[in-house]
Formats: sequence, structure tokens, C-alpha cells
Amino acid sequence: MTGAPLQLFNSLTRQLETFEPVHPGEARVYSCGPTVYNYPHIGNMRAYVFADVLGRTLSWKGYALTHVVNITDVGHLTDDADAGEDKLEKAAAEKAQSIWDIAKHYTEAYWADVKALNIREPAHWSIATDYVPQMIEFAKSIADKHCYELDSGLYFDVSTVADYGRLARAKTEEGESRIEAVEGKRNAADFAIWRKTPPGETRQMEWDSPWGRGAPGWHLECSVMGEALLGFPFDIHTGGIDHREIHHPNEIAQNQARCCTNGLDDPLASGARIWMHNNFLVERSGKMSKSAGEFLRLPLLVEKGYHPLAYRLMCLQAHYRSELEFSWDGLGAALTRLKRMVLAAERFADAEEGGDPRHPRLAPFLDRFDAAMSDDLNTPLALTAFEEALAAKKIDPAARRAAIAEMDSVLGLGLLELTRADLRLRPKNAELDEDDVEDALERRRDAREARDFSRSDAIREELAAKGVEVMDGDPLGWEWKL
Repeated sequence: MTGAPLQLFNSLTRQLETFEPVHPGEARVYSCGPTVYNYPHIGNMRAYVFADVLGRTLSWKGYALTHVVNITDVGHLTDDADAGEDKLEKAAAEKAQSIWDIAKHYTEAYWADVKALNIREPAHWSIATDYVPQMIEFAKSIADKHCYELDSGLYFDVSTVADYGRLARAKTEEGESRIEAVEGKRNAADFAIWRKTPPGETRQMEWDSPWGRGAPGWHLECSVMGEALLGFPFDIHTGGIDHREIHHPNEIAQNQARCCTNGLDDPLASGARIWMHNNFLVERSGKMSKSAGEFLRLPLLVEKGYHPLAYRLMCLQAHYRSELEFSWDGLGAALTRLKRMVLAAERFADAEEGGDPRHPRLAPFLDRFDAAMSDDLNTPLALTAFEEALAAKKIDPAARRAAIAEMDSVLGLGLLELTRADLRLRPKNAELDEDDVEDALERRRDAREARDFSRSDAIREELAAKGVEVMDGDPLGWEWKL
């Protein structure tokens, strides 16, 4: 493959490892997707920007990528572990709607955010309810050696596999305190594979199984769909850092039971060679959580005048394993940085395609970019090389266009298609539309040319009163902002 060897941090071994595909020339990746009971918040979307950058990097390195992202529409309980109601059943009851309609609505909202953030479509969107028969067969194949039945369902006995909890570094029962105490469980960390519908109740989503009518546990679906679409073992499994503590250890235990009972000194026994996790997006006001009611969503950013790709750039400015603090000032700074990039790219965006990206003046930028991305997806450092290539002078426009296109195929900013007009979004509460602003600015330019500065100032104040800031001498060439 091209460039420097790709080094990735494996959460299972807690060290950087050289990517060596299970199947030569291929990269098979599974990413834990959304539970579609509510809209995704921007913290959720950071995980998919990260997974997209990983996939783009693998493609850029020359691997044939098969990427799977699941859609959870059943089985995920309200405390993310082993207690509470199914999130979809709860949302459907609260809204007095069909659970299928709820899932469809929020899946489409998620897909809209995916498109807005220029996240590539995976090879497969795997819908959990499409795989329930396979989940039952998977559970049947491991039940005799690894599971036991209680009145509430079928439970996995974590003592039957080696190294349970190594991913989370959980060594004591206290490490599993988020898991509900269920009477009859052999171990505190044991988890449900199949949940029986309680007597006298009816769920909108329930199926017949050897353990009674009910629904699969949340952890089961990823094991089943990962095996069905990628085969065990595959290359990389991604998710948010919150999955590292319970969901992924339970998934690994199921994979061990299905394939072998070997310990995790061999990462392939986990079902995936490498496990990768992005850190949290933090927002100090507490509005990141869906439980807060009105939370930060991508459409809210757009309503306030921020292009979605400014948020993508904000994510790229931090390493995926670092916490990223969200603030409106930080988002504004990312938007300004994106505008500068667009201005620089405009000079050669219309150049002929087919230039040589390895032009002697450009090759060093590409080499530094490759070195950064090969170092566990170091996007902050890669952005620096990218911007320096954008600013380079006296280079054949076609060659520079080719080099920028190559680097942007990894970053996913769509820089050669973006325009200044795309980035100047009108906030929902703005009193003026763009035509009004441009008309006022033209009148002000006429006044300045006529040296009628009192009239020029009056127009400036008129615009300021309506929330429009005139940007005289603006090096970005935007002239005004809301």
C-alpha cells in the first residue's frame, strides 16, 4: 500500500499497531451506529466523522474498503446496559406512534446529518430488525456452553470466556456497577442475550424464540451483523468511548463464544483485529445530553448560520482520542478557518483535472500529510500540511488542484466544490435576507465612492441595528456577516 505504514491505536491492547489486514488488500470495518429513538446530537455525530475519516484513510492507502454501520431499532435499553425499557418502545409509547414510524423518522434524520457532514455512505446500513432470525440462530449456537435461562430471558455467563472485560480494563464487580442486579444472575456482569416479554405485556417489536416470545439484547445485534456482513475475524471495530466499558466487552464475549474460547492475548479472538474509540465531545452547559430535552443538533447549528462542514472541521482540529470541547466561539473560529481555505482554493478550483499531485514543490506537503494521517489519524497535523499546500505560490494550478483533491479525499471537506455563498448561511432569526444586505452594501459603496461618508456611516448603522456587521478591509473578502 502507498505511503507510510498506517499505525492505529488498539483499545484492546492499549498500544499503537501497524494495520495489517486480515484479508490482503482489503479493509473490513464495523462501526456502531445510532439507536434511532431520537435525533442525533452533535456529540453522536463526532463518532461518525471519525469513522468516516478512518474509512477515507484506508481507501486513500489503497485498501478495498467494506464499511458497515448498523441502525439499532430494537434491544437498546434506556440505561445503555441491562436495565430499563427498550428505547424505541419507550419513545413510541410517549409519542403514541408506531415504533416502526419512530425508527423510520429518526433514521432519516440521522441520514440527513450524515449527508450534511459529507460522510460517505458505508457499503451496508445494517438494520437490526432485519437480522432477528440470524440473532436467534447465533444465540442457539452458544446457549448450551455459555448461557443460562431465567424467568426474564436468556443470559450470557461471562465466566465461560477468558479475559472478560479486558477492553474496559474491568477487574472487579464494581466495574460493572451500571448493570442492573437481576435475581438469579450467576455473575454481576452477566448480560441478556434474549429478553422475554413479561407476562401480561405486549411489545410492538417481539418475536418467537426457544426462550419465549420477546426481543434480542442490544449487544447481540452487532456480533450477528458483523459476522454476517464482514465475517469473523474482520479488521477494525469502531465506536464511541462509552461503548468501551460495557457494550463492546459484551460483544467481544459473544464473539469468543461463537468462534472460540481463546483469551484476548490474540486480538483476533475478539472478532476484530483492532478496536478503536473516539473520545467525547463536551459542552459545559450540559445541553449535549438528549435527556436535557432541547439538545445540540446539527440543524440548530445551521439555524444559527454555521455551515455543517464548519463542525466537521472543528472535529478534525482535535485528535479523535482527545476530548473536544464545543463552544460557539470555537465553531465560529472553525467557520472562519474554512472560509480562508475556500478563498485559497478558489484560485485554482477551475484548473484542469489530471495534474501531477507529486509536483516537486507539492510532494513535501503530501509526505507530511501522509505521515500525520499514518500516525493514528493525526488530523490536526494533517490540516497544517493541507493549509500550507493551499497557500503555496507559483505552482502549476492543475498540480495544486490535484494535490488538494487528494488530501481532501481524506479530510472530506469538499473544498473544491464549496463556495463563499455556500458558507454564508442566513440565521433563522435574521431580519434581512441576503438581497437586502447586498443592496444596502451597494448603496454604501456608492456613497463611499462619492465621499459621502455621513451617508455611508448611516447605512452601516442601519445594518448594524438589524444584526449585520459590515467588515471593511476584511482580508477574507466576505464584506459582511450576521
